Amino acid sequence: MAIIHDIFERLVAFPTVSRDGNIALIRYVADLLGEAGIKVELYPAANGDRASLFASTGSEESGGIVLSGHTDVVPVDGQAWSSDPFRLVERNGLLHGRGAADMKGFVACALEAIIAASRRPLRRPLAVALSYDEEIGCVGVRPMLASLAKAGVKPDWVLVGEPTGMQVAIGHKGKTALRATCCGRAAHSALAPRGLNAIHLASDLLTEIRAMQHDIEAHGRRDDDYDIAYTTLHAGVIHGGTVLNIVPESCTLDFEIRNLAADDPKSIMSRLFDKAESLERKVKSDFPEAAVRLEVLNEYPGLDMPPEHAVVRSALKLAGGAPLKVAFGTEGGLFQKALGVPVLVCGPGHMAQGHTADEYVSLEQIEACRAMLGRVVDSLAD
Repeated sequence: MAIIHDIFERLVAFPTVSRDGNIALIRYVADLLGEAGIKVELYPAANGDRASLFASTGSEESGGIVLSGHTDVVPVDGQAWSSDPFRLVERNGLLHGRGAADMKGFVACALEAIIAASRRPLRRPLAVALSYDEEIGCVGVRPMLASLAKAGVKPDWVLVGEPTGMQVAIGHKGKTALRATCCGRAAHSALAPRGLNAIHLASDLLTEIRAMQHDIEAHGRRDDDYDIAYTTLHAGVIHGGTVLNIVPESCTLDFEIRNLAADDPKSIMSRLFDKAESLERKVKSDFPEAAVRLEVLNEYPGLDMPPEHAVVRSALKLAGGAPLKVAFGTEGGLFQKALGVPVLVCGPGHMAQGHTADEYVSLEQIEACRAMLGRVVDSLAD
């Protein structure tokens, strides 16, 4: 446990909040793996303060397994921590620190596994892929995947180590983040009907979004393997207006779609664009400057693996338990789409402990992950 604890401790000590970059952590990992003779490739962002990393050991043949994780974490601003969030602290069998569950615990286990694998003759390669800015929309993994696809990298399967309580997840929903920009006409609030209230326009759009959600909930496709069995639409941020006595001329509304694999987000978006156009058309004759514009801010596909798939059966032998589906998104669907390979999600801890003050993963979960990855290495050496 001493070696992995040192790696885990070092990883948590890097304050890799998405807004601040991860380059110091990536350099540490590159040096650590380079000292073990492991081939490392970096994929830096244009501004140089963050990078993704792909490391592999073993056979030069294609195939093998990729262990994927992200290195960025969410902010700690405004959270009441019992200890320094960027110092790994053990209390009563729980390891506390920002990213302990999501997902530096898995990253530490993956690094230990590939170092151990580098000392053994492998029939098929083991690789570790670490990305940046996953927390803000799986940003950093995309250019790395484009390069890997161009190079013809094609593993037998990919394991994304997000926290699942060490159960094998075979699916998650896709996500599309959108912004509506509503434009009206300013006026003194005493003469409000002479203006066009942009907040009211955004509210009308929000009413349409909510109506679509109710319709999907009542009549749409369902997958009872999920906690929420249907596609969801959710509004999270609204900004508009300056002072109370001015009719606001602009308002933005940020919202998202989290879709089942059976639902096409493009079809849902098409309906939303039609609704926005209809709202704009109703007021355009009286207010030519009126607008209700939608733009996609970010999107990533869902993940859906058939439970009878041979890779699922193999993973269940390695990890145990029964397959499940998770509510949160991962880079898994992007791997599946870019490389055309099976992808599963399995890692230590639980997402309920992620993103919170005193975030933690249990020692028991870390040990379970180490044991599972040890079996992964064994399977590649057989």
